[in-house]
Amino acid sequence: MTTAAATPYIWGTGRRKTAVARVRIREGTGKYIINDKDVDQYFPEETQRSDARAPLTVTEMGGRVDVFVNVQGSGKCAQSAAVLLGLARALKEFRSDLEPKLREYEFLTRDSRKVERKKYGHKKARRSFQFSKR
Repeated sequence: MTTAAATPYIWGTGRRKTAVARVRIREGTGKYIINDKDVDQYFPEETQRSDARAPLTVTEMGGRVDVFVNVQGSGKCAQSAAVLLGLARALKEFRSDLEPKLREYEFLTRDSRKVERKKYGHKKARRSFQFSKR
């Protein structure tokens, strides 16, 4: 019988806006660590916690794998979406029979939207300065 420490990690990378999540999973008891903190400590809002756990919930792998995440960049909301994508990709590598379920819930699709850059002569990306006729 192999121990949890001897089991190799499966990697998955998730991105959203400027957030990058590097997710490692292995067979285990359901530990979920993000940046050396428990998932409930790291994400303050329930929606972010449920986003981070969504692939495990849908595939019913919650108590069967240990998840270790390093995430950086952007804000907490984008980070939780990056973790979701990275975890889904890692689960797909871990067990390929889970892919149809992950695709059904669109967990393997990257959200490519980013902040539009500010243009010269404008206040923001599209907002111009107030026009004064006189």
